[in-house]
Amino acid sequence: MFDLIVVGLGAVGAASAYQAAKRGARVLGIDRFAPPHGLGSSHGDSRITRVAIGEGEHYTPLVRRSHQIWREIEAKTGEELLVVTGGLIISSSARRAATHVENFFDNTLAAARRFDIEHERLDARELREHFPQFNVRDNEIGYYEPGAGYLYPEACVRAELALAEENGAELRRNERVRAIADEGGVVRVRTDAAEYRAREIIVAAGAWLPELLDADLARHFRVTRQVLYWFETTGPIADFTAPRFPIWIWELQDRERVIYGFPAIDGEGAGVKVATEQYANAVQPDEVARDVTEEEAREMHRDLVAPYLPGIGARCVKAVACLYTATPDFHFAIGRHPRMPHVIIASACSGHGFKHSAGVGEALAELSLEGRSGVDLEPFSLERFHA
Repeated sequence: MFDLIVVGLGAVGAASAYQAAKRGARVLGIDRFAPPHGLGSSHGDSRITRVAIGEGEHYTPLVRRSHQIWREIEAKTGEELLVVTGGLIISSSARRAATHVENFFDNTLAAARRFDIEHERLDARELREHFPQFNVRDNEIGYYEPGAGYLYPEACVRAELALAEENGAELRRNERVRAIADEGGVVRVRTDAAEYRAREIIVAAGAWLPELLDADLARHFRVTRQVLYWFETTGPIADFTAPRFPIWIWELQDRERVIYGFPAIDGEGAGVKVATEQYANAVQPDEVARDVTEEEAREMHRDLVAPYLPGIGARCVKAVACLYTATPDFHFAIGRHPRMPHVIIASACSGHGFKHSAGVGEALAELSLEGRSGVDLEPFSLERFHA
């Protein structure tokens, strides 16, 4: 019998398996695919990380701890996981788009001040002076955080799974979980290949989480298809390379969608990554369209790139789809199953989860093995859905 079974080995699951194995637990990790892969949420070459969190100040301790863990893993493995480029957020009082929660920009400033995070507040003139690539309006303002940057998601997952195995974890790839049952102190997990038993289980199945839950719980998780684009640059590539061009998020005032992006990280010809988010159209993860059409790329550039970043050209050199799993309030859902006390549900999700995943994995390992975590997980309790 295992001490812990982790279902799903993406960002949160890989981190949980590593942290539990590191603590000497007998760990089994199961994934229906072979992570890291391009079918869920933990891919796309880069993921934004920032320390002042506009979604809520209670996230900042998690991301700070995550940064520490990424650096520890880099030292152990020699992998490059976290790159600091600086981070820019652009917004205005006339914004129509909102990033996950209301007052994202003001919340970010408040978190920076509370946690003494280095930052600058920029007016439109200063934005144009420091970051001329952005076609800002006179009423727009900026928040700049020198310590922000991006993570390599595939490398992060790969490194954590390798360390989990080095610390004794058993990993079952390409094995689908069919059922989970809590039998009073023993949890049984049935897959399409075998049945396993453990004292505790963490379900971190990402977009496939709802299908492992009863309908009353599954209804709180909405899966949507997102598309990531890489467009050519028409000017010198240096203008779109950090630190001249940081990671960025823009709450637009004439569109209802936020746009965000990254510096060029793969050199001339590889393009600059730009994306938006949509939460209107739900999908089933096994039926989602994986290919990105030329029309999607044309519309993205015409509507959400060309008016705001004139130095980014229309030729799309790459595009991939990924999946978001969002809760109604766009906050994480982490806690024990209401009817299966030895089953922990973990959805660090809603489009802003990857940056926190290393810290969440550590907290989940502590919760499952020791009964409590060093980080306050109460804000993410499932009980809020039934309040």
